[in-house]
Amino acid sequence: MLTDKHILLIGGDARHLEIIRTLSTLDAKISLAGFEQLDDGFIGASKITLDDVDWTTVDAIILPVSGMSADGWIETVFSNETLSLTLDQLEKTPAHCTIYTGISNDFLDQLHQKAKRPLVRLMERDDVAIFNSIPTAEGALMMAIQHTDFTIHGANVAVLGLGRIGMTIARSFDAIGANVKVGAHDSALLARISEMGLKPFHTKHILTELKDVDICINTIPSRMITARVLAEMPLHAFIIDLASKPGGTDFRYAEKRGMKAMLVPGMPGIVAPKTAGKILATILADQLKSDDEEDAS
Repeated sequence: MLTDKHILLIGGDARHLEIIRTLSTLDAKISLAGFEQLDDGFIGASKITLDDVDWTTVDAIILPVSGMSADGWIETVFSNETLSLTLDQLEKTPAHCTIYTGISNDFLDQLHQKAKRPLVRLMERDDVAIFNSIPTAEGALMMAIQHTDFTIHGANVAVLGLGRIGMTIARSFDAIGANVKVGAHDSALLARISEMGLKPFHTKHILTELKDVDICINTIPSRMITARVLAEMPLHAFIIDLASKPGGTDFRYAEKRGMKAMLVPGMPGIVAPKTAGKILATILADQLKSDDEEDAS
């Protein structure tokens, strides 16, 4: 249980509704900033503004999966309010106050370091990423079906990256009959791709390997699909970029060439927010209870 533990949620999307429900069941004291347009009532949860927060009582801060923008702003779909978290606010919290986010950036990293408050990046956990790969793969399949005029069965599909998400996507497209090739740079990953019965290729050969693709799915958070690569790809090729912003595709050149390319970070929150929220809620609850036990010991 999380009785008497004060948890502040700042911003977020539909996934956070499951987090609130779970924490409420665990008897936590919950403050919601940036949720004034939310109609649902949750036991133990109160809507407040950041100006009304008693920072000295906050045990944990939960940010959106996207964390904060490069200039410190926090996204929310339940408010028109402009949200941010400042160093002054953090420094008022107890020393044990932990910040939970999906991903981080230089701004958030520097903020928690200056405030000397722990920062937990949930999306870096293997369990979270693996569970999230399931709705991500389903979303990629959905988009591929919606935005093409040919069957996925028999299509030439390239997946860039064999991480926790890339592996599930490659398996999913292979399962419905696509001709799947997977690009990676590590020799162990190339061996794994071959073991999976898929065609491996080294990413240094991306220029030639993408010349015949119908669908390309990028999971690598660096510029992979450059203008030079795009110039060699078929015009009908559909690109689904799942990497965090700004993605790994030259979207300007893709548009100039008349190719369909979409940046879709945070796919689980788009196609299956309830499931994605339950995944985060379960992991967060376990983490918060573990932190609470450590504080008490």
